[in-house]
Amino acid sequence: MDWQKTLNLVAIGVVAWLLLIQWDQFDGAETAMQAANSSEQVITVSGELPAVEINTLADELPSVASEIPASTGSSDKVSDNRLVTVTTDVFEVSIDTLGGDIVQVRLLNHLTAMPEDGGVPFELLTRSNSNQYVAQSGLIGKNGTDTAKGRPLFAVATNSYQLTNGDQQLNVDLTLNQDGVKIVKRFQFKPSDYTIGVQYLINNLSYEPWQGTFYGQIKRDSHEPLVESSGGIAPYLGAALRETEKNYAKYDFSDMADESVKTSIQGGWVAMVQHYFVSAWVPPRDDKNAFSLRKLSGQDVYLMGFTGKNLNIPAGGFGEYQAQFYVGPKDQKTLSELAEYLDLTVDYGFLWMVAKPIFAAMKWIYAVVGNWGWAIILLTFVIKVLLYPLSATSLRSMAKMRNLQPEMTRLKELYGDDRQKMSQELMGLYKKEKVNPAGGCFPMLLQMPVFLALYWVLLESVEIRHMPWIFWIQDLSAKDPYFILPLVMGASMLLMQKMQPMPTDPMQAKVMQLMPIMFTFFFMIFPAGLVLYWTINNLLSMLQQWYVNNQLKTAKKN
Repeated sequence: MDWQKTLNLVAIGVVAWLLLIQWDQFDGAETAMQAANSSEQVITVSGELPAVEINTLADELPSVASEIPASTGSSDKVSDNRLVTVTTDVFEVSIDTLGGDIVQVRLLNHLTAMPEDGGVPFELLTRSNSNQYVAQSGLIGKNGTDTAKGRPLFAVATNSYQLTNGDQQLNVDLTLNQDGVKIVKRFQFKPSDYTIGVQYLINNLSYEPWQGTFYGQIKRDSHEPLVESSGGIAPYLGAALRETEKNYAKYDFSDMADESVKTSIQGGWVAMVQHYFVSAWVPPRDDKNAFSLRKLSGQDVYLMGFTGKNLNIPAGGFGEYQAQFYVGPKDQKTLSELAEYLDLTVDYGFLWMVAKPIFAAMKWIYAVVGNWGWAIILLTFVIKVLLYPLSATSLRSMAKMRNLQPEMTRLKELYGDDRQKMSQELMGLYKKEKVNPAGGCFPMLLQMPVFLALYWVLLESVEIRHMPWIFWIQDLSAKDPYFILPLVMGASMLLMQKMQPMPTDPMQAKVMQLMPIMFTFFFMIFPAGLVLYWTINNLLSMLQQWYVNNQLKTAKKN
């Protein structure tokens, strides 16, 4: 039996299976764009205060029990009057003075599509009749402002704020007087920063002690993201948090619907992951905080949040509490500085230890060449050079096997009906020619983790989103609009087959011949950056095979 080709087929089959899984999760771009268009409606809410459920356990979060109903013209005005708009150089944020929730975030530097295609700022957080994804926070407990009777309506100096050039920080203060206790809910914004500071300043001017607990939570429904951003691949969508025994734990919507999650840890964080983007609550790292993930009963509403330490402020005293809320692109450096292990939301899977240095290398190359397409090409070249010792062993084995093809065909004609005799003769031939039939496959398998890690790096890197390469490739994160790269990739696979020995088994040979066609169709819906990497990898492999073949011919002549 041709063990080398059998193992090669297994390796290729594994890759094909992974690609098939991704293809099966594909949602058409037309559906995504229709959803995007439907999201461009005015953000409105009912004029009524939403009922808030206060749980008896201190480590559980409040849940907004009522859904946002369809709005009327009169409630639109009330809603607009309640909204405070804050604009910085990186995003536009809308805050509802009812509760002080962040109900909309538009990322000014990340568009829904390329500018020439009518792209507008990407709306990550949103609150509309068709979609809900907001960040809530407040005070619960004995003297908390968020109670079963409702949520507080804060006062604000103006409905519009802007962080201008030269400003180091912008404070947006929402104020509330609660029976002699002055409460300021302050939102802090800094230039070029996607982190929003959420701070409570409590001045207890009453004659009684004040007690309460801060909570922060992300409230989202299970709708798919409103804009396609992955070139046809459906990435992970769901919650993530740090647990006591796991630095990065993921729970999708079905997990939360099946069972609630509760954990307590010093520091920690809780996040909503949406491919290239993430929102995350980060409480003080020196406090022990309680986290929970859950689905509201009977509703398409999921809550991902935390409660902080209890605040006890004596009469006449002053206290404060601050948490951070990040909402923006998955920038590894920024996330790692904000909270320990938060950068793992850039999810490279079990190959993260290989993927991280690969991403660092790609980023360094980009800093030199200034184009992500050329950075991908140069990175692929560097990896091929570093792995050449392994590749050479595999390529030499395949070249020797190709040279034995005529003799193997002759043996098949002589002993094709006698499998045992055929195997004996093949083993004798391999021994005589000093060829290991499996020698070309194991080095290839050893390289697979590197190539799979690079696959995830290109899939997860927000840096290549809407980034051009050359000519018709103007977005490396989207599929090739003319399918030129997939066709070139398929052609390169066909040429590679011509340089390699074909299996003596007719069925295996047919499968090998079908592989380039199958892969071409798979890659037609893949991001152009991934197809570019795979194409360049194939071309370099062909070059290496040619070089090794020439080496063997020269050695044979000598």
